[in-house]
Amino acid sequence: MNKKGFTLIELMITVAIIGILAAIAIPGYIGQQRRAARTEAYTNLESLRLLEEQFFAENGRYTTAMGTVAGSTTAIRDANLALIQDIANDADIDELRRFLPAAGSLFSYRIEQNLSGVAAVGVALNPCFRAIATGIDGTRVAGDSFIIDCNNNRNF
Repeated sequence: MNKKGFTLIELMITVAIIGILAAIAIPGYIGQQRRAARTEAYTNLESLRLLEEQFFAENGRYTTAMGTVAGSTTAIRDANLALIQDIANDADIDELRRFLPAAGSLFSYRIEQNLSGVAAVGVALNPCFRAIATGIDGTRVAGDSFIIDCNNNRNF
């Protein structure tokens, strides 16, 4: 009898071991992808906050609301990005062209403005903005929403 090669039992055990290792590794990999996408969103929101503060320092006011359509589709993501960067309208100065999230970002971004309110003692608060990242539907971060405001308050 020829003893060269592997038996069927040895091959089945090898495939079973590889399957067990994959079952352990894949959830960890997916979780790591989710954490990476969320970290990207945190970084982009901080970038939006800093760009708004720079705009305020240069112009004495915050930009107008940009990317105001709340939504979690790629079409809304792309439309909001075009509004924030103000690609189509060169007539005004309300733009944050240096906001450059990665291509194919898993989050849609928008900026809400003039969120003034009243403090506890009745003193009116200064106008403020809020930058919001919303996870795109059909991705690992669908349903996630993160916010940062002019006072660097954040929900992440």
